Amino acid sequence: MLNPVSDALRDALRAALPPACFKELTPAYLEEPRGRYKGADALLLAPGNTDEVATIVKACNKARTGIVPYAGGTGLVGGQINEGDVTPVVLSLERMTAIRSVDPVENVLICEAGAILQSVQEAADNVDRLFPLTLASQGSARIGGNLATNAGGVNVLRYGNARDLCLGLEAVLPTGEVWNGLTHLRKNNTGYDLRHLLIGAEGTLGIITAASLKLFPKPTSQGAALMVVRDPQAALDLLALAGEQFGGQVSAFELIGRMGLDFLAETGPEVAIPFDTPPDWMVLIDVGSFGEDPSAGLEQLFAEAFERGLVSDGVIAQSLAQRDAFWAIRENIPEANRRIGSVSSHDISVPITRIPEFINRAGQSLAELGDFRINCFGHLGDGNLHYNVFPTQGRARADYEAERPKVKELVHDLTHALGGSVSAEHGIGRLKVADLEKYGDPAKLAAMRAIKHGLDPNGIMNPGAVLR
Repeated sequence: MLNPVSDALRDALRAALPPACFKELTPAYLEEPRGRYKGADALLLAPGNTDEVATIVKACNKARTGIVPYAGGTGLVGGQINEGDVTPVVLSLERMTAIRSVDPVENVLICEAGAILQSVQEAADNVDRLFPLTLASQGSARIGGNLATNAGGVNVLRYGNARDLCLGLEAVLPTGEVWNGLTHLRKNNTGYDLRHLLIGAEGTLGIITAASLKLFPKPTSQGAALMVVRDPQAALDLLALAGEQFGGQVSAFELIGRMGLDFLAETGPEVAIPFDTPPDWMVLIDVGSFGEDPSAGLEQLFAEAFERGLVSDGVIAQSLAQRDAFWAIRENIPEANRRIGSVSSHDISVPITRIPEFINRAGQSLAELGDFRINCFGHLGDGNLHYNVFPTQGRARADYEAERPKVKELVHDLTHALGGSVSAEHGIGRLKVADLEKYGDPAKLAAMRAIKHGLDPNGIMNPGAVLR
């Protein structure tokens, strides 16, 4: 049983920490982007360095008071929001933003966990390198949160998830001990890899305070195309064809459905759709090469795909500005979704070859359940779909509260039946704790609970997230 923040704990922390660590608890720290979770009272602390984080964790562990780590607040599964009755400490990393070092020879960047993702990208760009993690929220998401949730984004097809982009970590463990695991090494076989244990743990096993990140050479030429496909199966066939032609140079392959374009037209943000009639299905292909301009290769890809009946129309970017305009379509769909207000949103992954089957079966089952609008889009190249269900035009999501659990169960049951995962890149947080228990492998769950108890026997780290 955890204890609320007591006067004794407040006094101990005020005696041990500088005044700058104590922040006003504004509503921004108690809300999440989708509005599903509202936090209760908390003591908000913003340490300025790792030693101050350790001081806070030691004091909370001694007092048996929960800590909710807070990075950029962009998480979509409630992992950063405390809903319990017991007042916790909310520990924000917002003051720990330093880029400690950038090494373009070893292709390594070391930064503090509060660094904004876009700032890390810019620091890499300043030395002519690429940090490829790219998200719609990169202007506010922080590296610590990206790693704690093993964030994905649009470039996973080529570069992998956040986990694949991290060489080492510095972290404060639940006892308050500091683990200094920052390294430039790419080979280090010295027992259990705590880095991979903490990445994706969503702050339940410790607090990431700094990270050693992989950088990559920047492609010398970039190209993009929007191609209208017959259906999701044709999109998959086009993906295979693009892989054969470009190999590892395909950075992103995004599936976009008609409903996403309709939502943009209905609510904004305003973007230019380069087709007279919005297509039912299209894909955004992004290619980065180290040789000639990939535009010619994209033209060849379109010609072959057209001959095979996979595509019926297409536009190839003739400039970086046009490439950015293509990406603006994809990147603004989540904002249009937010403005509509979903009945139930699903971040799922399905074996790539079964995606057409999933889309067909899920649509048929939802039609039998009720009248909905479905916006299916996402990272087709790595099997990650954002399969979101919305009210019909003229109705609000509040009208569907009775149907919401049924919609979620239907989508997640089908995902699991097809060998997929009910959490692809957003994590478990508080939203999907019951789903993890329902669909998770029993042996894995038992091991997770044993690890949690072994590292955090008092259960102070992000209580209520991931595991009950």
